[in-house]
Amino acid sequence: MRRASCLVSFAFAFCSQATNALADDISKIAETAFGPIIKEYAIPGLVVGVTRNGEHSFYTFGLASQIDGVKVTPDTLFELGSISKIFNVTLAALAEERGNLSLDDTVAQHLCAEPCSIAGDLTLMDLATHRTGGMPLQIPDSVSSEDELVDWLEIWRPLQPEARSYSNISIGLLGYITGQAFEGGYKRAVQDLLFPALGLTNTWIDVPRTKMSQYAFGYDRKTNAAIRVNPGLLDAEAYGVKSSARDMLKVLDTELGVGIIADDLRNAVARTQQPAYRTAYFEQAMIWERYSWPVDPQRMLLGNSSDFILNPQPTEELIAASVTEQDVILSKTGSTNGFGGYVAVVPSENMGVVVLANKNYPNEARVKATMALFEAIAAD
Repeated sequence: MRRASCLVSFAFAFCSQATNALADDISKIAETAFGPIIKEYAIPGLVVGVTRNGEHSFYTFGLASQIDGVKVTPDTLFELGSISKIFNVTLAALAEERGNLSLDDTVAQHLCAEPCSIAGDLTLMDLATHRTGGMPLQIPDSVSSEDELVDWLEIWRPLQPEARSYSNISIGLLGYITGQAFEGGYKRAVQDLLFPALGLTNTWIDVPRTKMSQYAFGYDRKTNAAIRVNPGLLDAEAYGVKSSARDMLKVLDTELGVGIIADDLRNAVARTQQPAYRTAYFEQAMIWERYSWPVDPQRMLLGNSSDFILNPQPTEELIAASVTEQDVILSKTGSTNGFGGYVAVVPSENMGVVVLANKNYPNEARVKATMALFEAIAAD
């Protein structure tokens, strides 16, 4: 196996550990990487799942419920927040694969009963890659239905054409439109079609009563109050999935090409990983953010900073990918008010990591600890 170079900013003590049978010692490495973060941000419960060459390992810490003293396990359900968007774009790519829609379609084609304009020629691929020219992060408070959102969009105009603008509106619209391509709408398509096709048995939009005992409580970072996500317009599409580390490693295996799934779904997954354009720090695919591997630590931290996420960013068209398909790390953060998560895969190392916690702590801390873990394992 190719040995990855150790990153001074991330790996520090982990490089020496990497030569000592790391495959059998994931728990100790994860504890070293995440222990300081758990302490600094008072995280009640956290689970790290690692897949390498299709083999799964877990590290768990703390409590899923402080009130009841329920411990975190690999099967504890966490709110994924924006990691949910990966399912959204996978379903959209699957709809295209089956001929139900084209990602080159304009948004207006799918939302307007009569000819209209929605942000000019904004396409479904633009929604999938946040290339909306300044679309706000959240749906306006004055909008309470899909019809009202369409009315709002007919008036809204891009602030910076072709700028990347991270937005729950854009991805929510993509899911809403994709749901119309499947019988029963988005929630049913994801829950009854996509999750089973991926082999998931403990992943939900609406957690059933029989699984509520596994559903962790999130904890507010200011008050430490026990909370769970509130319902909202297009919440299922943008941030509404709850899953376990065990199930999410199945998702990462699929992203790595491990396991047997239907050809159309495998093609859809591959489609979501292809870059659409370049930003200052990474290549943007369908939700996935692609960095060169081995990764530049500073670029990754800046790409996950609040400033970069919350403000429109210029984009550069890609004629061809700047790196080969295998020499990348694909990553995505996700949060709700009470939860913070991170997933990443390195295809050239046949390796993926999921980190789920029941507190929303800074993206940069998640990335830094996860990269230290990656570097230690990859150096084995």
